[in-house]
Amino acid sequence: MTPVRIAIDAMGGDHGPSVTVPASLQALQFHPNLHLTLVGDQSVLQLEIDKHQELAFDRSRLSILHASERVEMDEAPAQALRYKKDSSMRSAINLVKEGQTEACVSAGNTGALMAIAHFVLKTIEGVDRPAIISSMPGYDKGMRMLDLGANVDSSAANLVQFAIMGSIVASVIDNIPRPKVYLLNIGEEVIKGNKQVKETAKLLAETQAINYQGFIEGNALFKGEADVIVCDGFVGNVALKSSEGAAMFIMRLIKEGFQRNFLTRLAGLIALPILKRVIKQFDPSRYNGATFVGLKGIVVKSHGHANVKGFVHAIEEAILQAEKNILHRISDEIEKSLKSTSFGTN
Repeated sequence: MTPVRIAIDAMGGDHGPSVTVPASLQALQFHPNLHLTLVGDQSVLQLEIDKHQELAFDRSRLSILHASERVEMDEAPAQALRYKKDSSMRSAINLVKEGQTEACVSAGNTGALMAIAHFVLKTIEGVDRPAIISSMPGYDKGMRMLDLGANVDSSAANLVQFAIMGSIVASVIDNIPRPKVYLLNIGEEVIKGNKQVKETAKLLAETQAINYQGFIEGNALFKGEADVIVCDGFVGNVALKSSEGAAMFIMRLIKEGFQRNFLTRLAGLIALPILKRVIKQFDPSRYNGATFVGLKGIVVKSHGHANVKGFVHAIEEAILQAEKNILHRISDEIEKSLKSTSFGTN
């Protein structure tokens, strides 16, 4: 079994080592080929490790790299990039750059993580900008969506690159032979959309590397029709946050509705099996672990507020991408597309 080596920014996130360390130890239990390097304050990390002696695994697969600094969740990306050169985040990404690990996982500041990862790792040849891609729930199956916030203004050429990378991720990681790719728009008709969207649609229709299906509207995101949905980072982030807010709002209404009186609580008990299935479907920990695609290295971003279960899922996303050599696949497909199409780089 080929070892998979992953660096963990153990100080990142809202909860830091209290989540990242037990999640890492659980991942080592679940995956016997996994080797982890926890990056951060060595004394703090060792104390947290010592709290979990009940977790049995080969301790030789766990190591600590001391880092004297931490990137704060509200820290300006430029500040972190320029002045926090010994941060746990920077040091973890450096391990990927140096080839000591295949991937890095962090729950830290998204802007800082993107800035540092882009600066240290650079982009794959043929890719202008990295994008954030993540899995999202659907009616009968999940889908992948990008860009979710790495770029607030993307050209049509950028969006085509995102589409190619998203299609490869869905094909390789989700085992979908010909992923159906859609472009997020304000309508399905060809006359709808701004100049950027119309130009992108034209280029996508000419791109043989993907199975482009046309436009999709916001109200159809979760119907399960699409395998990959492409959009600008500004639009994608708004869509993502709106969806998360709507899900929390609906779940709160359901909970309050069943707690009003004795009869509603009784009805809640009867409906409990259905409610559990709904809650499981929308459990954010199942979809935790967004990837910065387009970089010369695998960087997985966990939600800052993720719990242990969610952070384990982010580590497992990194394992999958490393095992399936996603970087090589993206690089090859981008190179082929540059030769066969005219979208170029911008």
